[in-house]
Parts: sequence; structure tokens; C-alpha cells
Amino acid sequence: MTPPPGWYPDPHAPHLRRWWDGTAWTEHRRVPEAPAAPPPGGGTGRTKAVALTAAGAVLLGAIVTAAVALDGGDGRGTRTRTAPSSPSPAPTTAEPAPGASASEPSADAPAIVEDQLNGITFPLLDGWVRPRYVTQDDVVMTTDGTYDCPGGVGLCRHGTVFSRTVTANDEKSPEALAQADISEAADEAYDRDRLGRELYGGLESHQVVKSGPVAVAGRAGYLVRWRVRTAKGPGGYVQSLVFPSSVGTESPVLVRYVFDAGEEGPPLAGMDRLTKGIRPFGDAYTGGGVGSSIGPTD
Repeated sequence: MTPPPGWYPDPHAPHLRRWWDGTAWTEHRRVPEAPAAPPPGGGTGRTKAVALTAAGAVLLGAIVTAAVALDGGDGRGTRTRTAPSSPSPAPTTAEPAPGASASEPSADAPAIVEDQLNGITFPLLDGWVRPRYVTQDDVVMTTDGTYDCPGGVGLCRHGTVFSRTVTANDEKSPEALAQADISEAADEAYDRDRLGRELYGGLESHQVVKSGPVAVAGRAGYLVRWRVRTAKGPGGYVQSLVFPSSVGTESPVLVRYVFDAGEEGPPLAGMDRLTKGIRPFGDAYTGGGVGSSIGPTD
């Protein structure tokens, strides 16, 4: 029920065209091309064609708005992770949809996932998708698809990334917050779920494989990574990353990573790629930044 990927009028800057990837707005914009002059003697036919196209666009916009209203979102309404409630209508004949010759986002400008509440974006890695049919809170992305959990109950995912604001704690030190969170992160990921089920047969042990300061979105943060072993299955890796937000009161932002180990799990290097790729909302996707020389210790 949502429009296909293409260039549409930017809802925040109608004089520009913005790329809609079929799921969410990206940061790619361009100036619309001027419409071509109508051919001699073709005024009547063109007028009818434009009228029909405009009517279709209005109908499409009404359908999308109704679909989003019925969907209801995930209850928070603060993150741009689903289709906007009123996307601009599909382009008319005056602004053709991009084809082979249009300037679609290139591989050098990868897709991103926006967390507007915390003012950051994440790069969307290959094999990862925006959250779909996810009951957990604060999920920003998951690996594509599910599998039967090793414990014989429920469905599991090979990878999940969460992002939330730390509000119920007077502690502001990224190091202290990350150190305090990692145990809870491991328990929630690999011990028992909210229904008390041991999806992996229970968590048996853990080993610290990385910890230390790291630059995130130009801010000095801190991460802790554990390798956890479970009674069933290959276990996995969990990481707690904390850094000050670049918006509002600069409350600490907590990002949790959960990667299954084994051949089916996502590459562990993806944790570092995601951390390095976090950007303040609205910034261009570039490397480095303030404090980029800061790095975690093994």
C-alpha cells in the first residue's frame, strides 16, 4: 500500500525532490527538472492526461494515509522506522520517476535507519532490515528472517540492534553505564525472554572480548562486548555502547548489539562498522569526526 521507491516532493521542502526508498525517506535530495513544453495541438489530450494522473495521485495518497492510520505504528511514534503518515503523491508526467538514467542513491551513499528520538542514524548493512513483526522495544534493525530457537521454543533472529535513551539513572558516565548494562543485555538476549522461556537453553558463561572508549557521532563514548555461551546452540556476542546524545539535554544514548555466533550469525565486524557509522541526525554519511582517533581496547 506504500508508494514504490522514487523521487517525490520533500514534505519538509516542497521545492525539492527527496528519495523515498519504498519504506522511509532518505537524505538524498535534488532540484526538480522543469516540465517539458506540451507539443503543438496536444493541449486537450495532455490536459486530460494530467488530470487523470493527478486524480490517481490523490487517491494513492488517501490509501497510504488510511493504511498508516490503521497500522498504528509501534506505540512510540518518535522514530522514523515506518512509512510516513502522508507521503507525497507519486510523480506526474511533469516529473518522471527515476529510471536507468536517473540519479538514484549510489553504493557510496548507503541506506540509513533513523532514530529521531536520540538524533542519530545507523547505516543499514547488507543482510539487515528495518524492524518488521518485532515485539521487543527500541529495535532499530534486525537481520532478515527468523529461525527456530535452539531451545525448541519460539523464533529467534541472528542479529538485533537496539537504541534507547538512558533516563532512569543519575549516572552520566558512558563507561559506568556500559559496564552496568552489559550483564542485563546478555540475560535478555540469551538467558530468558519476557515469558520466562529459555530460547537457548539458558546462559552458561561469558567472556569479555572488548572494552574501552570509542568515538560515536563525534562524542566520546564507551563500549563493552561479551562472548556468551549457552546450553544449546553456538551462543553469541552482546555489546553495550553508551555515548552522550547530540540533541536536547545530551542524555546518554544506549545502543545494544546482539549477534549470534557460528556460521549462521552475522559477521562480528558488523558491530564495529555500525558503531563507526552512527551519525548525528541530518549529517552526511562520512567517516571520522571529532574524537575519531579514540578506539576501544581488546
